[in-house]
Amino acid sequence: MHLLLSTAFVLCWSSGFIGAKLGADSASAVTVLMWRFLPPAVVLAAVAAFSRTAWRGLSARDVARQAVIGALSQSGYLLTVYHAIQLGVSSGTTALIDGVQPLVAGALAGPLLHQYVSRGQWLGLGLGAGGVALVTLADAAAGTGAAWWAYLVPFLGMASLVAATFLESRSRVRVAPAVALTVHCATSAVVFTALAAAAGAAAPPAGLSFWVSVAWLVVLPTFGGYGLYWLILRRCGVTEVNTLMFLMAPVTAVWGALMFGEPFGPQTVLGLAVCLAAVVVVHRGGAPSAAPDAGGSTRRTAGDRGAGVPCRRPGPGS
Repeated sequence: MHLLLSTAFVLCWSSGFIGAKLGADSASAVTVLMWRFLPPAVVLAAVAAFSRTAWRGLSARDVARQAVIGALSQSGYLLTVYHAIQLGVSSGTTALIDGVQPLVAGALAGPLLHQYVSRGQWLGLGLGAGGVALVTLADAAAGTGAAWWAYLVPFLGMASLVAATFLESRSRVRVAPAVALTVHCATSAVVFTALAAAAGAAAPPAGLSFWVSVAWLVVLPTFGGYGLYWLILRRCGVTEVNTLMFLMAPVTAVWGALMFGEPFGPQTVLGLAVCLAAVVVVHRGGAPSAAPDAGGSTRRTAGDRGAGVPCRRPGPGS
């Protein structure tokens, strides 16, 4: 089951970069994002109105916290991704820059969450960074015509998603994935509608290609990729879900080559193989062990919730 969830997550999440490329040819980033989130926000709000069980016990503060997480993980993250692609950065390179996220999350997991990364996991993370670098160099060699500063934009989105991940991980209240998705989509719908209206870009174009890209983005990355991201995060922890991010760049490079003719040669294939190896190393590198602290108690390692042990089954309220 975990393998199926991980595979579906990688495919659905990487599809978002392809959808952004599809939408970039027909409308501005804020227009695409507004119409990406309005339909699911309306549907999820209607479902929430008739199914209130998952919302019981949540305070206004809990909902507000989820709204902040949604603003970081959707609004901040996606706006930078779409803007970078519209500036000329290829979908593969944009996904590739996001591949730095596992190293950032791994470095911060210890001091912020007390989920310490083992040596084996650091080896896998470093291997994954090498695979990401291989794909980056192959893409950069082909040239996209984007300004140098455009490549800095996706880093802002990566930082926004990392912040959302740690904010969620530090939360003491378990929020059902359906509730989190509803609040996040509603928050993003409000943010992007306001931005589109302010820019005079709220009206959708009449072309069929725009609505094809919107349907793609709603079904695959929003309900599929985004929902699975938080599900795997809760089941397995930060190290696990962020290690899977190493696969986004190579997989997106394959999609980009097939759909848009973006470069995909032997170096990209090698990078994909290295990233796959990195995931295996990280999954096996975290031996489940508890290190005693100064008070004689134990503290959890990254393997306890990440790659070192099987994912826990979701309990009540997970």
